[in-house]
Amino acid sequence: MSEHRGHRRGPGGPGGPGGPMGMPAEKPKNLKKALGQLLRYCKRYLPAIAVSLAAAVISTVLRVITPDKAKDLTAEILKVLNPPEFSINMNTVGRIAVLLIIFTCTSAALGYIQQFIMATVTARISKRLRGGISDKINRMPLKYFDKQSHGDVLSRVTNDVDTIGTTMNQSVGNLVGAVTMLIGSVVMMFYTDWRLAVTAIGSSLLGFGLITVIMAKSQRHFIAQQKGLGDINGHIEEIYANHNIVKAYNGGKAAKETFERYNERLYASGWKSQFLSGLMMPVMMFIGNFGYVCVCVVGAAIAVGDPAFFPVITAFMIYVNLFTQPLSQIAQAMQSLQHAAAASERVFGFFEEEELSDESGKTKALRDVRGDVEFRHVRFGYDSEKTIIHDFSAVVKAGQKIAIVGPTGAGKTTMVNLLMRFYELDGGEIVIDGVPVSEVKRPNVHEQFCMVLQDTWLFEGTVKENIIYSKEGVSDEDVTAACKAVSLHHFINTLPGGYDTVLNDKASLSEGQKQLLTIARAMIQNAPLLILDEATSSVDTRTEVIIQRAMDELMRGRTSFVIAHRLSTIRNADLILVMRDGDIAESGAHEDLLAQNGFYAELYNSQFERN
Repeated sequence: MSEHRGHRRGPGGPGGPGGPMGMPAEKPKNLKKALGQLLRYCKRYLPAIAVSLAAAVISTVLRVITPDKAKDLTAEILKVLNPPEFSINMNTVGRIAVLLIIFTCTSAALGYIQQFIMATVTARISKRLRGGISDKINRMPLKYFDKQSHGDVLSRVTNDVDTIGTTMNQSVGNLVGAVTMLIGSVVMMFYTDWRLAVTAIGSSLLGFGLITVIMAKSQRHFIAQQKGLGDINGHIEEIYANHNIVKAYNGGKAAKETFERYNERLYASGWKSQFLSGLMMPVMMFIGNFGYVCVCVVGAAIAVGDPAFFPVITAFMIYVNLFTQPLSQIAQAMQSLQHAAAASERVFGFFEEEELSDESGKTKALRDVRGDVEFRHVRFGYDSEKTIIHDFSAVVKAGQKIAIVGPTGAGKTTMVNLLMRFYELDGGEIVIDGVPVSEVKRPNVHEQFCMVLQDTWLFEGTVKENIIYSKEGVSDEDVTAACKAVSLHHFINTLPGGYDTVLNDKASLSEGQKQLLTIARAMIQNAPLLILDEATSSVDTRTEVIIQRAMDELMRGRTSFVIAHRLSTIRNADLILVMRDGDIAESGAHEDLLAQNGFYAELYNSQFERN
């Protein structure tokens, strides 16, 4: 049902972004807002996150205290070389050793608890985000998907949500632990010796400057990388979902060129973001080694006049590592948070998209529908600047078979979309049994229709599950009867599992067989209104005759709307609406319209002019 829909921006289309070399990287947006939205979204999990972060803080504090105890242990052991003791107090050594073991084991246990809690919380947050996107999709108008690449939407569910979950799991705890370790190591260094503390910190200031520059440069590339993933996913989904068409029209070269353009852009943004991010470790390793050298030189100079200073140097060698290591972790965590912020912008930006209007206040409902339908001066356009249906009016009586015909682009499928309330009217109203559908909730409108479209849709499940779909209380006898009515029963019995055969990539069905299954599904729904949009377009002439008989039986007692290009299939319609440029050009029965020798007669005779 794609007629007259707005143009969907495919990633390979001319409206897509250009190559990577001629375009500047996308500028960062409001990342604080994105992270704030993520924080508010995680509000229910904040107590668990707080416990996890507290465990990380305590674990880090114990790691920071450990070098000071190691210094005391070293000083106690060195007493064997110093007069007048020339001996070691083993009780003191044992007590310090036990404390070191307790600190180390407790720190490791708390680290495990922190990781367990964060892994659990982030998994639930990711699950909730995916569920939220799924619910959001159901609340969004179809016009959004007419203009948006499907692959880009899928990328938000997969790539962006995974990025957020991975960052929260791996980076938040590391960031808190690293900040705690940085502060703790600075405090302990000044507590131990201010001279070496100034030396270690001063030699590391260079790292802060380099990290700030790298982070400022890399953020825009992280944003471009997330957008590039969405673009390339959209292109792949679009091309490979219609791979046969691409092959038939030799479109592989053009599709590959488009793919290469998006792949090159993704490569450029990905390479730049990863390269700049990868600079963190070499920079911090250099700063760490430089700090070691400075501490050793200054410490050695002090130890020349004070041999007892040696244990302080030993402790400081550990403190330098504890000081430079969190700098690297903080830098990497900030990069990950920037990456997550870019993903959050896309996810929460999707959440902020316009939704279908709220209908919770509507109290009217369609019950025991007879099938009277009236179109009253309907006006509509997919684009507000371009009206497609100008002034459509028609009255349909219950049980009638209404055929809607006309040239391509006349608005036939659009009228069905409006009847189902897939789109809202720009003017006029559609009435079912005297009740305007705009005053009824959408699900209640949908319940009154069963549909068979040009494009077949089957999901991975058994034949019976595909036929029943969402209908409850359907017996096996009902399923069998529907399949017999469309001459599908014999074919199903030839399948390995009969009605329990799972339809997937291994179960090869022809387009005609798929269409028969969807027709059987419509018969099972047993709704008072029926829509057939070129329902027999994928079957051969002999099968079409069989299906037409079944459809005549199905349409008996129901109001039926049939969209047809083959006018021979709708000669027995009670009313034929001939559409032209969004309006009704002619209406009446088949013979009457032929007698008028107007537009319908022209369409009908053109299909048989060879005869």
